[in-house]
Amino acid sequence: MSLAPTLSEIIARARADMRMGVPVVLRSEAGHALAVAAEDLSTERLGDLRALGEAYLAITARRAETLSARAYDSDLARLILPADADVDWINAVADPADDLTHPMKGPFRSLRGGNAICARAAIALAKSARLLPSAVMVDVKNGFEIAAANGLTVLPVEAALPLMADLAPLHDMIHARVPLIASEKSRVHVFRPEDGGEEHYVVEVGRPDRSKPVLARLHSACFTGDIFGSLKCDCGPQLHAALNQMGEEGEGILLYLNQEGRGIGHANKMRAYSLQDQGFDTVEANHRLGFEDDERDFRIGAAILKEMGFSAVRLLTNNPKKIARMEDQGITVTERVPLKVGENRFNEAYLATKAHKSGHLL
Repeated sequence: MSLAPTLSEIIARARADMRMGVPVVLRSEAGHALAVAAEDLSTERLGDLRALGEAYLAITARRAETLSARAYDSDLARLILPADADVDWINAVADPADDLTHPMKGPFRSLRGGNAICARAAIALAKSARLLPSAVMVDVKNGFEIAAANGLTVLPVEAALPLMADLAPLHDMIHARVPLIASEKSRVHVFRPEDGGEEHYVVEVGRPDRSKPVLARLHSACFTGDIFGSLKCDCGPQLHAALNQMGEEGEGILLYLNQEGRGIGHANKMRAYSLQDQGFDTVEANHRLGFEDDERDFRIGAAILKEMGFSAVRLLTNNPKKIARMEDQGITVTERVPLKVGENRFNEAYLATKAHKSGHLL
């Protein structure tokens, strides 16, 4: 029968549970563990987890470096919760908001032995749920019984982690004519991934010839810049300049990818902004939060272009990594079209960081 959820659907359930602060049972060949997103953990659930065994906090190596905690597992650290650690202590370790006012959070004791695959899966789930990449966990022997008694999702991590790293198939669900200021001859496509993730959008200006390189822009969603006109970035001006250029040429493809804040989500983007107000640049803020410089997946753009029948583009970008990823995914970039707009006194440092640390051609 096909009534049972597929592995992809179970991952989507686990992702939703993490967002709501519901524990997830992670099943591996090395054993079982319960995991709850650190930022959504309640005092009651923390007490229930402690009753099951020794609890620990899984954080990324980036966050561990900020805290001067040992990441024995290379890409992550498992910090043993002190006996008196409460929800406030956990939030202070997971969230760098008060790092400067309360810098001495340790000393920390990191788990060194055992298999960290469940912790790795918990952090991957938290990232995909656009939460802080940290989770409170406890290893258990009777994971199936706990899941059955409490209605919890059970995720087989050895099978799930490779699937989570793969790009879910995307489908053009619907498209319709949407006259725009930049071009009245435009259509908007809605692409939906099979894994229950965010939908992505495409503005198709005119009727581009699929046999020729199309003027294209991979634009990551930025609600502060695109909608509210934020001066902290150059996203809004880039979006409108790209659409205007496509309108002038009479054709083009703008891919509007739901990867807010370099792929870390709205809330974490605001956390990064707050850290920037404390004096950290964009990259440093991401690292303190536990993320990499850029968590976006540009394979999504290449997959959508292929789905729409394009194999070559003239790419509107200042980011060489976008070009490299398009080429890696089989999309030929025949020309890089510069897009230098939107500089102002509020985003000078942001643009400088883009150039010096992220390699943007500005």
